[in-house]
Amino acid sequence: MAVFLSNEWFTEVEKLTQLAGDLEVPASLASIVLNISVSGTAQGQVDMCLNGGRFEQGHNSQGSTKMSLPMDLARRIFVEDDKSAGMQGFMSGQIRVEGDMSKLMAMQSARPSDQQKKLLAEIRAITE
Repeated sequence: MAVFLSNEWFTEVEKLTQLAGDLEVPASLASIVLNISVSGTAQGQVDMCLNGGRFEQGHNSQGSTKMSLPMDLARRIFVEDDKSAGMQGFMSGQIRVEGDMSKLMAMQSARPSDQQKKLLAEIRAITE
C-alpha cells in the first residue's frame, strides 16, 4: 500500500500502468493533457498530470488546462471514481480551473475502457 500522491504511489501507479499495456483509452480522453495541483497533502501541494488517461507525476508542458483541488476531493475523483464528486467540488468552489474548460467536459462524458477500469481497481487496491 502506498500513500495517495506520495512518490511511492506514483512509482507503483507507473508500474501498474506499464503492466496493463494498451488501455484502449477512448479518443475523447486520449488527447487530453490536464495538469492538476492537489493541496492538503502531507508533502504540501502535489502537482500531477492526467495525460491521455494515465497519471503522471508533475505537470506536463503540453497541458492547456489546470485544475486545483484539495486532496480529499482528488482522491474521491481519481481513485474512488466518484462521478458526482467532480461536479459537487466545482459547484462548491473547491475545484478551480484555468484554461480550456472543454477538456473537463470531455472527461466528464467519456466512458472508460474495460482496461482502464481494471487499472483503476488495481490503483485503488494499492492506495492508502
